[in-house]
Amino acid sequence: MSHSFHNLYHHDFARVAVGVPRCKVADPLFNAAQTIALAEQAAARGAVLVAFPELGLSAYTCDDLFHQRALLDSVLQGLAAVVEASTRIPAAMVVGAPLRVDHQLFNCAIVVAGGAIRGVVPKSYLPNYGEFYEARQFSAADEAIATEMTLLGQRVPFGANQLFELENLPLFKFHIEVCEDVWVPIPPSSFAALAGATVLVNLSASNILVGKSDYRHQLVGQQSARCIAAYLYSSAGRGESTTDLAWDGQALIYENGEMLAESERFADESHLIFADVDLERMSRERMRTTTFGQSARRHRDEVQQFRTVRFPVEVPTHRVLPLERRVARFPYVPSNPAVRDKRCMEVYNIQVSALVQRLSTSGIKKVVIGVSGGLDSTHALLVCAKAMDRLGLPRANIIAATMPGFATSSRTLDQARALMQFVGCTALEVDIRPSCIQMLKDIGHPYSEGKEEYDITFENVQAGERTNHLFRMANHHNGIVIGTGDLSELALGWCTYGVGDHMSHYNVNASVPKTLITHLVRWVAESKQFGDVNSSVLLAVVNTEISPELVPGKADDEAPAQITQNVIGPYELQDFNLYYTLRFGFAPSKVAFLALHAWQDRDVGAWPDDEHVARNQYALKDIKHNLGIFLKRFFQTSQFKRTCVPNAPKVGSGGSLSPRGDWRAPSDSESAAWLENLKTVPDA
Repeated sequence: MSHSFHNLYHHDFARVAVGVPRCKVADPLFNAAQTIALAEQAAARGAVLVAFPELGLSAYTCDDLFHQRALLDSVLQGLAAVVEASTRIPAAMVVGAPLRVDHQLFNCAIVVAGGAIRGVVPKSYLPNYGEFYEARQFSAADEAIATEMTLLGQRVPFGANQLFELENLPLFKFHIEVCEDVWVPIPPSSFAALAGATVLVNLSASNILVGKSDYRHQLVGQQSARCIAAYLYSSAGRGESTTDLAWDGQALIYENGEMLAESERFADESHLIFADVDLERMSRERMRTTTFGQSARRHRDEVQQFRTVRFPVEVPTHRVLPLERRVARFPYVPSNPAVRDKRCMEVYNIQVSALVQRLSTSGIKKVVIGVSGGLDSTHALLVCAKAMDRLGLPRANIIAATMPGFATSSRTLDQARALMQFVGCTALEVDIRPSCIQMLKDIGHPYSEGKEEYDITFENVQAGERTNHLFRMANHHNGIVIGTGDLSELALGWCTYGVGDHMSHYNVNASVPKTLITHLVRWVAESKQFGDVNSSVLLAVVNTEISPELVPGKADDEAPAQITQNVIGPYELQDFNLYYTLRFGFAPSKVAFLALHAWQDRDVGAWPDDEHVARNQYALKDIKHNLGIFLKRFFQTSQFKRTCVPNAPKVGSGGSLSPRGDWRAPSDSESAAWLENLKTVPDA
């Protein structure tokens, strides 16, 4: 087994931890021992950074005891124990303590690693309102005179303008702020992120009040999102004085607005939370979001004040270290049923509203759509029906045509008929076989002479005839042709170019992936979007094998001769590949690593999956094989089809492939670089 591939650090992830130790007020040696024990556990799990609460070595609730020399001297003894322990703990620690500097006392965060103190960061904003009296004991960071200090015999950087960079993890640069610093209108971490910090650390004490936990989530989540960073937040727990306050020990880890971990609140014992943060994702998001760089230039004076302290930490790359992070098998489809329903409603309404706008501005009152009895055309038909309802037009203004060909099955034909009846549109049925035979005869194709030659010409003649009929119907009825092809098909080039299903006047599905369309059709049925009408036909479509139905099968075989996913790979894998390739630009090796983590055997209860999709497991060799198909089709053979796609609404942050939107690429590029990277993925 390849250690490099199966180790999260080789894919630009980093494991971080937040510790909430049980403490005793004004007992630094006890507190240091608790801190060291948690740091050892964090390092054993492969973490390279562990953060602890504000003033954790002394406890936060010491009040005027902070001005007692005995306590401050004992804090130094506790800190010395932490520094000594760091010689055998392969992780950076950030601990909180009161420190004397130039006849002032500061509330500090101290970075310790490899037997050395790497830097000291004083708190910038001291709350002195409500239950807080910090300005009574401490000085704020901007009151400091020195930029260095001597601590335990070491000369170390001092100041709030420090960034800390792990030498052997070049994307891991962290900044520290202390509690109140993140509660102010412009937190110091905002400027630190613009200066390059990808991991933001907050050492907090933060007493608990009703509603405060929810606000912490909002505060930390939004700060991580605005800064496009990971954010580690600690708070004090069991052991702090309850003379006038209470403490819940809430620890949080967010990444770019998404919560990765949260501690148990009101725990009696010391505890840790862990998260594997994606350093590359944050770097790429900043690169993609060009306004991030614009902000850095606008605030260059603040950004240029930061100094970087670099130091090494032993990164556990020598062993297999699997990812401990939820990676959804279906990134376009939320696994939580309530969230999924909300997503479906949002997507459906975006599609309907877009079509309503197109029809309103054009003055056109009719639409023409081909109905195959399959997923895509079913959903597009449902969008058309709701658009007509919103416009106050009769559904008879939908000219729906099912066009059986040489391989149309009785199942899909019956479903198409039932769907058109379900919607209440104008239903047409056109047998395209005579016109196809004429076309094949005109071009001298062997099939017209009775030979069973089912080549690409045979297939595309049928696709072209269907589209040709639809456009002429649109001319005849003064309507527009509604496209039905989806994002997954466009990504894989699984559409007939030009006069085939590639073309329409307006496509409502073009940025909706196949895995999501499955749920949209089911949601329309289950949420009774069309009232109490029997929607069993919609559920029948969902359960129909996906096939282009262009090549005839054996007369006695009910299964279609063509199974789409046997050719282009399972849509559930290819949509996964599309999401991480299009949205984040990850290398194939990282996409494969994520796919293996998402699709390997796991406890379903701990990793909730979509209840409507079979819980398949794919071996790494299967993932690699299908990713190879995706890369070849996406990067080399299909772009020319995407350079001239019809207008279509973008519906999600997962991206679209319109050249007017998310994706502009040359039609004659090569896939060699991506396929070469794929070779680094082992088969097991």
